[in-house]
Amino acid sequence: MQLVIASKQLSELLYDQGQKRNLLLIDSRPFSDYIKGHIPGAVNMDLMQFHWIDCSKQGIKQFNSHMRLLLSNIGVTKDKIAVFYDDISGPSSARGVWLLLYFSHKRVALLDGGYQGWKNKGNRIETKTNPFTHSNFDCRANPQILADLKRVRSAIKNTKSVALIDTRSKFEYEGSVVRAASAGHIPSAINIDWNNNVDDNGFFKDPEKLRRIYSGINKDAEILTYCQGGYRAANTFIALKVLGYQNVKMYLGSWGEWGNRMDLPISMSSQ
Repeated sequence: MQLVIASKQLSELLYDQGQKRNLLLIDSRPFSDYIKGHIPGAVNMDLMQFHWIDCSKQGIKQFNSHMRLLLSNIGVTKDKIAVFYDDISGPSSARGVWLLLYFSHKRVALLDGGYQGWKNKGNRIETKTNPFTHSNFDCRANPQILADLKRVRSAIKNTKSVALIDTRSKFEYEGSVVRAASAGHIPSAINIDWNNNVDDNGFFKDPEKLRRIYSGINKDAEILTYCQGGYRAANTFIALKVLGYQNVKMYLGSWGEWGNRMDLPISMSSQ
């Protein structure tokens, strides 16, 4: 399944009765936005409320347990086509797609342009809340797309075969904006703000424009993306996968973990 789908493709899923039975549409915005209007049939799960920065061995084990329970509560099953959206092609919906991929669920996509793109095309919306249909999501974690603290520590010593992308703003990267105990960035990381992935209307840029943005990244390299809490980094993860990069991982703990550890190296150099 395509990782990014257009409003027209979602419409076809919504209004095809055979497909609709297997569709799970997830509005990943705050509930206060959801009740003002959402895509018909969508359930609400504000993914920004479920960040996780403990990437120790035990922390990952707990993350897996909590997320399996969360995904079961909203009704994910192996047969469901899960489509996430937020206001635009943003970090929250990207986190949802990454999460399902991490749990080896391939039938997942992000709605390009999000709610605003859907609404601006004149598509129908509703304001009633939709209940969850609970399930027992039987899934297998895929460590190939998650980078933990140990992997990142190793990566900064091996810059020839690993590319570390900081997807935060230039100001966070350089340390003038501080959102942890330490300012700056992980040594050897290059800064490509996730906002570069989307156009002025909130849609992913076309592949040719994205290729130019990431032209300096070797396709044969292992790529690790990070931000503050694993949301903006998920957006860049999606962009890179769309471009055909194979070996991409997201550092789940991101700067929320790294920047609060006094035993880890940091850099405050500009790019």
